[in-house]
Amino acid sequence: MSNKTILLVEDNPDDEELTLLAFQQNKICNAITVARDGAEALDLLFGPDDKGGSISPTLVLLDLNLPKVSGLDVLRRIRGDARTKLLPVVVLTSSQEEQDLIDGYSLGCNSYVRKPVNFAEFLETVRQLGLYWLLLNKTPELPAAR
Repeated sequence: MSNKTILLVEDNPDDEELTLLAFQQNKICNAITVARDGAEALDLLFGPDDKGGSISPTLVLLDLNLPKVSGLDVLRRIRGDARTKLLPVVVLTSSQEEQDLIDGYSLGCNSYVRKPVNFAEFLETVRQLGLYWLLLNKTPELPAAR
């Protein structure tokens, strides 16, 4: 699994640390790039000049409540660009809002997961996400971002 990169888009430092720890404890050794707001995520994916970003992740784990650019707007942009429209995006959020769930799927997320509050449950959730999206799931090769 280690040759597949993950883009974690998370503004909460505690949730970022828990997610990274959960991957480590579950021995998921993929490279993980962290974007701490929606604008940073878009720059990493598309570059500030929109000609190409600095990473081509295999999976995006996307929080919704982000500063600068919302998670839903990041998702909208990912799905609206030919280079990333097939990129797997898992919404990983603490939002309990039904409208966020509806909007996430309406905009094309591949999965919507509410972050468990319990640490053991969170570890198991991240383990399952890693195994499924990085090992079992098959995706087509994405066009070059540059």
